[in-house]
Parts: sequence; structure tokens; C-alpha cells
Amino acid sequence: MRKELKRKHWATVLDATVFALAGVAILVGLGLWQLDRKAWKQNLITTLNSRLAAGPGNLPPRDSWRMLKESEAEFRRVTFPAEFLDGEEALVYTAGSPLRPDVKGPGYWVFTPAQLAGGSIIVVNRGFIPIDRKDPETRTGGAPHGSVDIVGVIRWPEARGSFTPPDDPKDNVWYLRDSNAIAASKKWLTAAPFYIDQESPVPPGGVPKPGRLEVHLPDNHLEYAITWFGLALALAGVYVAWLAHRLFGRH
Repeated sequence: MRKELKRKHWATVLDATVFALAGVAILVGLGLWQLDRKAWKQNLITTLNSRLAAGPGNLPPRDSWRMLKESEAEFRRVTFPAEFLDGEEALVYTAGSPLRPDVKGPGYWVFTPAQLAGGSIIVVNRGFIPIDRKDPETRTGGAPHGSVDIVGVIRWPEARGSFTPPDDPKDNVWYLRDSNAIAASKKWLTAAPFYIDQESPVPPGGVPKPGRLEVHLPDNHLEYAITWFGLALALAGVYVAWLAHRLFGRH
């Protein structure tokens, strides 16, 4: 009987030790992962700030578009002459943007095809309009005619998430900045695989409202890491206290 109790006693200690070690290892691992994420986020912020602060370069030539890499090309500022196609646009719903602090409240991004001299199409996000300016008739003064020099930032289409509402092409409303899907639906042939967030020119009526992008990415990873390391230390302390009581508390 005594041997059986002793065997159960050490089995309980062993199980608790394995559980504690596994828990501490997982929590420490999560803390280290957050430190890695912090380094990644800081590098990302530095890269984005550098690209957005640089002067605009020439738009990459047509024959290089398919070879561009998102990690290397996105958020680079470019300038190019193009002509917006009259009467063509797609509205992308937005509740606001972390990269456009000047955009407040719900509204739409106005995506419009711009034709280059060679006939290729660049989809341009011309800027923000309030929710009550959805009807093009309310903003006729903002449509430029003829070739204009566009300055903007290269952006890549967004990926659809599980909670993204379905698009409504019949009502000309999209819920994702996916220029490829919009171009396919609108039959904007020869469109580039990226789109441009326009900075200038600003239309005479100010609508749509283009603007410079600003980096305001949250960086809370150090706080998260400290939380995970703190939980690991707390678990280790609880285990040591329990083990001491288990081994030395009965005399």
C-alpha cells in the first residue's frame, strides 16, 4: 500500500513537471516570437518611411510589370503621364485608413483606369469621397480631361479575408482594394497587376481627395513579449511552490 502511494506521488510530480516545463517553453517561445515580430515591424516601418519619403521615380516599363515583386516595389513613389478614361470608375468602400489619417468616416475610394501613351491601363485610386458623394453627378468638376502627370505610390491588390463582404458589381461597389478583380469585372484590358494610390494632382473641386500616405503601424510587440515572459515566470513560480509543498510540506 505504501509503495503504491509513493508510486502515485512521484507519478503526480512527474506529470506536473512535464506540464510546467511544456507550459514555460510555450510561453517563452511566444515571447521570443513577439521579439522577432518587433524586429520585423521596426524594419518594415523603416522601409516604408524610406520609400514614402523618396522622390517619385519613373513608372516601371510595361514589359517588367509581371516580374515586379511586392516586397521590392510596393510603396515606391512613381510619376507618369496618363489619361483617365471618361465615365469609368469603381467605388471601394472604406471605413477609414491607417495610412491616410486625413480620411475620416465611411466613404469610398474611387478606382479609375488611366491609359498610358502605349495603350496600357494603370488602375489608379484617385482618392476618397464621402458616402454622400457616391453619385458621379455630385462631383463632375473633379474629372480631369486629357493627359495629366500623376504622382502616386505603387500598391498591391488586397487579399480577401474570411469576413470581407462580397462585392456588388451591379451597384458598382467593392469591399476590397483588389484592382485585378475590378479590372477583370470592368473589362479594363491590359491593366497592370498593381494599382497606384494617387497623391497628385488634386482635382479642382477637391473630390476625390488624393493624399500622401503616412506610416502609423502599431508596434506593441515588446509589451506582448513582456506579458508572455511574465506568464512563464509566474507559471514557473507556481510550479516551484507546489513542488516544495509536495516534497517537503508533509512531515
